[in-house]
Amino acid sequence: MEFTLKIGRGTEAFTLEESKILQALTPPESGLKPCGPRDVEHALDNPIGTAPLGELLAKKKPSNVVIVVNDITRPTPYHLLMPPVLDRLAEAGVTDEQVTLLVATGIHDPHTPEQNLQVYGEELVRRFKIVSHVSDDLDSLVHVGFLKSGTEFRVNRLVKDADFVITLGVVAPHYFAGYSGGRKSIMPGVAWKQTVEGNHSRMVELMDALPDLDTNPVSLEMIEAAQMVGVDMILNVVVDENKEIVKVTAGDLVKAWREGARVSAGLYEVPMKELADVAIASACGHPRDINMYQAQKALDHADKATKKGGAIVLLADSPEGYGEKVFEEWINDASCPEDIVRRIRTNFKMGGHKAFGFAKVAAEKTVYMVTSMSEEQVKKLFAVKVPSAAEALRRIREDRGEDWTCVVMPEGGLTVPVLPPA
Repeated sequence: MEFTLKIGRGTEAFTLEESKILQALTPPESGLKPCGPRDVEHALDNPIGTAPLGELLAKKKPSNVVIVVNDITRPTPYHLLMPPVLDRLAEAGVTDEQVTLLVATGIHDPHTPEQNLQVYGEELVRRFKIVSHVSDDLDSLVHVGFLKSGTEFRVNRLVKDADFVITLGVVAPHYFAGYSGGRKSIMPGVAWKQTVEGNHSRMVELMDALPDLDTNPVSLEMIEAAQMVGVDMILNVVVDENKEIVKVTAGDLVKAWREGARVSAGLYEVPMKELADVAIASACGHPRDINMYQAQKALDHADKATKKGGAIVLLADSPEGYGEKVFEEWINDASCPEDIVRRIRTNFKMGGHKAFGFAKVAAEKTVYMVTSMSEEQVKKLFAVKVPSAAEALRRIREDRGEDWTCVVMPEGGLTVPVLPPA
């Protein structure tokens, strides 16, 4: 059977005998139709848990509006989402000069002007002030308070000083927060690096048995932080494996996001009868495999689908390399996966958590990578660089003979394997 998986801006084809295929883990058919501008307008005018956007604006009469938007690593359909929002702002008398687009970079690097053009387009760049959040720039941050955990919460000053805050996002599976979107626009999106580190440090205990959204402490603290800041409205979308928008939700920070998460779960959670010996997973191509920092999510999902002692073939172009300085430092400092596992448990640090994501898999499984990164860079990730998926399969046969089963994950960065209850 022939498969064609995305890698970077291209594809990779390989053939696998049907007798080896335990399951092709593809998002289930949802029956949902692609959404258009009218669906966005309907969501804004009939939101979940809040008054319509126009009514909220008329009541508050804001003179300082901040729209929190995603960075380049999270593809978001601004061409569809922004016009209806801007129309309602204009109808409420809000001028372009009173609107700031704040890029929720989290701990990622700030955008270059070229990246702003690439992500948001010429019109938005021309009309609005666009500011990238910088998580360790104390001058741009303000103290909000302390979270229930005792962690100090600082947030980008632009959000705290705004009269009206709108967040735009995509609700998709997330390897330790459960689902992206909603509250994540605030934390980690525009929060202080140390606040984010305090929150994310809990992931070490969660990744092997992710709790549901009602009990996930990482997600619950993200909600707590976002509610402390005050978000007037979220506008989130769910995108299927064809990058078609199939659901638009708007309104309350929690209620509208939970509806998006419910729909996303139906799209991307795929039941498995049993674990496989081998998984072949695509990180979904550009931009989700722009670097290994992003591609790690696909590795985590493939890990959930394979037996201990198994093998994973990860297709992730990663033209930007590792994608984050601390991640790269931890990888370069380690001589074996166990070095990182020990380090993260005693000294959690953002960026280091991605190194842990690779190390915990490599400690138990053989990882092959089809990537544009160098052989030395891949070796530092405790993996083996191969020129193709076919070559990875040849080596697996060489090591294992013919007695093995395989799952194929064309949308590995988004497909979440779910085993039946024990």
